[in-house]
Amino acid sequence: MKIKMIIPLMVATFALVAGLPLPSAAATPPGQVVIDQLSKDFAPVQFDHASHVDMVGDCGECHHHTTGTASKDPDCMRCHDSGGTGERVACRDCHAAQPFSADHLKTTMEDRKRYHRDPLGLKGAYHRNCMGCHEAGGGPTGCLDCHPRTDAGDALFHTGKYLPAPPEKAAGH
Repeated sequence: MKIKMIIPLMVATFALVAGLPLPSAAATPPGQVVIDQLSKDFAPVQFDHASHVDMVGDCGECHHHTTGTASKDPDCMRCHDSGGTGERVACRDCHAAQPFSADHLKTTMEDRKRYHRDPLGLKGAYHRNCMGCHEAGGGPTGCLDCHPRTDAGDALFHTGKYLPAPPEKAAGH
């Protein structure tokens, strides 16, 4: 019984001494993630996280400097070169769904110690990460390939059954 308690303690001590990241919530990634922040206008994206982990292999490619691997972005590496683990791993934890809302702007400006005053909004972060990789690797790049519009989205974009009727041709032309 005692040996079962000693082994994890030894592993954690070795990791700390060697400077290795300790296991975190990121150590067991979800297999499926539902991205539904824009579900009013677009159907939720059923993101197959497990297959993307298998394809990419390095969590730091998408999760920057939160999962124990250093960032790949040279601008981030100026300050975040350690690649330590973080409690916040999901995109929405750092990238606001409504980056221009009064509440978000007020919170951002009140935090005087905050360095990242203007991170990409959630939609921008998804598109920057996803589209860049999809363009380089041949993945889908069309808007509706990943998130088809809802009826409200069709109305917003004047498409589908909301598409305006074509003008009638004038007589004699």
